[in-house]
Amino acid sequence: MQVPAAQLASQLQRGLKSLYAVHGDESLLVQEAADAIRAEARAQGCSERVVHTVAGAHFDWSAVLASGGSLSLFADRQLIEVRIPSGKPGKDGSLALQQLAESAGADDSTVTLVVLPRLDAATLKSAWFAALDSHGVSVRVDSVERQALPNWIAQRLQQQGQRVETGEAGQRTLQFFADRVEGNLLAAHQEIQKLGLLYPASELTFGQVESAVLNVARYTPFKLAEAVLGGQLMRVQRMLDGLQAEGEAPVLVHWALAEDIRTLHRVRSAVDAGRPLPMALRENRVWGVKERLIERVLPLLGLAQLTRWLDDAHTVDGIVKGLKADGWPADPWQALQQLAMRVAQGCAQR
Repeated sequence: MQVPAAQLASQLQRGLKSLYAVHGDESLLVQEAADAIRAEARAQGCSERVVHTVAGAHFDWSAVLASGGSLSLFADRQLIEVRIPSGKPGKDGSLALQQLAESAGADDSTVTLVVLPRLDAATLKSAWFAALDSHGVSVRVDSVERQALPNWIAQRLQQQGQRVETGEAGQRTLQFFADRVEGNLLAAHQEIQKLGLLYPASELTFGQVESAVLNVARYTPFKLAEAVLGGQLMRVQRMLDGLQAEGEAPVLVHWALAEDIRTLHRVRSAVDAGRPLPMALRENRVWGVKERLIERVLPLLGLAQLTRWLDDAHTVDGIVKGLKADGWPADPWQALQQLAMRVAQGCAQR
């Protein structure tokens, strides 16, 4: 049974299940979901907790399977926690997890919690994950995207009795806060807690937030590429500055930008040839946030323009590798900025 992370609390209120699988790539939210399950397990009498961390191909899965029958004399129920940081249990692990899942409801003295990273589409269809999902509760923890971050911050502030000003002033405060913590949700949580320590439960002004919240944003080339497709010019510039300051390799930034340009070109060519857009997107392995961005921007872009961008990307590829090109800056980061802004401006057209 699949349960969104936002609905986990209400599911736990309806009754603790014997098996949970929590998966996602946002460590703070995964930790909070697992903590909620642990707290409910303790409330339901699980006074003993056994933790297994799967590390390496030679992990002893027999110890995990044996845990269910090793309840101590001093505990009524126990929580068995299996952490798989790689998300790949291997052949023996796959069989063990299927066995755990199938026996989950047979012994009400044991609650099993499996903690996983974000899983790809193939893993979500694997036999072992299908067993966890069908015999227990699978909780998918999604990342907080940039556009949802201001609301997420406002909700967290409200939980500690604080709020921003109403109207445009408050939205400006939340956008400023989000810019400072983008890509670093754990640090965002810590900055929110800091505001709770510095100021009483009341309305926060922009000046208070500006003086207290550190710039702890962390960017990736792939998030930069999403901002480019979204036509977010100011965000693109901020992310380029941040990536350069963090010492990111220009070649990786270029690869992320060029890959999206190539994808746009392939999808545009397929659509122009009569392919339905959903089919063209699937054939090019486009889904999630990027799927929505390309669906929005593709009608704005013709094949000729995308071909010019491909040529630009080829030119910048040479620049980041030390070559020079007429009409382009010699500095790799300046060339990347010119390419990114050119594409972002095209994607921002209305």
